Amino acid sequence: MKLKVLDAYIIKKFLSTVFFSMLIFTMISCAIDFSEKVQAIIEKPCTKKDVLAYYVGFMFHMTSLLLPLYTLVGVVFFTSRLAFNSEILAILNAGVSFRRILRPYLIAGSVIAIFHLSINHYIAPVFNQWKLWFEHTYVWTDQDIGKTTNAHFLTAPDTKVFIKSYNKNNLTMTGLRVEKFERSKVLSILEAENATWKPEPGTWQLSQWSVRTFDGLRETYIRSSTPIDSAINLSPLDFVYFNNQNQEMTTPELEAVIERDRERGLANSRSYNIEKHRRTADPVTNIILTIIGLAVAGRKVRGGTGFHLALGISIGAGFILLSKFAVSFASSGSVSVMLGMWIPNLIFAAIALWLVTRAQK
Repeated sequence: MKLKVLDAYIIKKFLSTVFFSMLIFTMISCAIDFSEKVQAIIEKPCTKKDVLAYYVGFMFHMTSLLLPLYTLVGVVFFTSRLAFNSEILAILNAGVSFRRILRPYLIAGSVIAIFHLSINHYIAPVFNQWKLWFEHTYVWTDQDIGKTTNAHFLTAPDTKVFIKSYNKNNLTMTGLRVEKFERSKVLSILEAENATWKPEPGTWQLSQWSVRTFDGLRETYIRSSTPIDSAINLSPLDFVYFNNQNQEMTTPELEAVIERDRERGLANSRSYNIEKHRRTADPVTNIILTIIGLAVAGRKVRGGTGFHLALGISIGAGFILLSKFAVSFASSGSVSVMLGMWIPNLIFAAIALWLVTRAQK
């Protein structure tokens, strides 16, 4: 499709304004975040390279979360200037329909949505690893919530694991017990006094171990002090968990974790599902808020750009608030994860449609 002069003009204004909006808000966010973490940066032995890597990750993180708001503010600002200068009115008086004006907005909004989609699924998670490593190492050093004593795991639908204690420093389990069963019938029990993680083959080395096997009323018992390797479906990462750990995984990695938990028969992968669906729903928000921004700011009103910006920021704040409620409902299981993540888009899409019907024609 060949772009007309009007399309190229609006798309250029759109993208440049959104870019500068993103730049300004990101700089403000970095300044606020630095003021909160400056004490940890000064007191802890972090290097300039660590701080720089953190803020690169922080900028991508903020872009991933708030790009729809940047888009809305950018659209409202430059559209309001067009309306204030009577350019929108002149275009309409020339016989150009509102639907025709909407076309370049949708093209530019789709470009931003595709950009946002790539950031959410692949780019931001990689840089978030730098950000989260810095926070866990220098800022929130005691925020891991993994269970290390009397821990129970369902490593497969037919396998239960109990660990009396786990040492995160030397990657060692004590008091290991692995039960395999079929329905309510126990098939075997593996016990070991100690189990040490071997990273290279990805196995646990058991010492002072024993195995009891059951075949009806017959029982077989084997005990040995010779260390052996066992491929238990556990890794050190299963013992250390952070609330925002899902943010540092690309979407293929998220899907692998969700599949792993499904195979284990676990139902605790809801936070991963929420993050996966959020990464797809948020880019679509850019297009919806683009339509709302044009419908709101395309009419020349008393108060001009200031009124439009205040209204646009209020709409963006309302969307963020509704998104937080949707995440809470999805996390609690009140609604399905997919529906919870798409509820804000559905509601604001209806608002966008209503505003378009009332927009200046």
